[in-house]
Amino acid sequence: MNDIDTKTRHVTQPGANLFVELGFDLAEAEQLQAESRKRINDTNVLKEALMSELAKWIKENHLKQEEAAVILHVTRPRVSDVVNKKISKFTIDALVGMLTRIGKTVHLAIG
Repeated sequence: MNDIDTKTRHVTQPGANLFVELGFDLAEAEQLQAESRKRINDTNVLKEALMSELAKWIKENHLKQEEAAVILHVTRPRVSDVVNKKISKFTIDALVGMLTRIGKTVHLAIG
């Protein structure tokens, strides 16, 4: 039986540039960090738009969270997370799946 080493060797401090800690030179690390933040922001904007559409559907149909959960094939706490826009708890795929279950189509534009 192989023992897996799970010992923590280093913890990156909040706000630190992970790319510097990985050994990139400062200029490249700053560029990589900026690109990473933009990608994360773009993803979060998309997730928020998808969640807003789901929350709007729930409100327009006067559904209780439990009723919406049955239709969306998720748990009631997941519906609560959608309504409260807890974007970190969802993938884009999961949100698109919920939207398709209620007959909504999602179009992606690449620009």
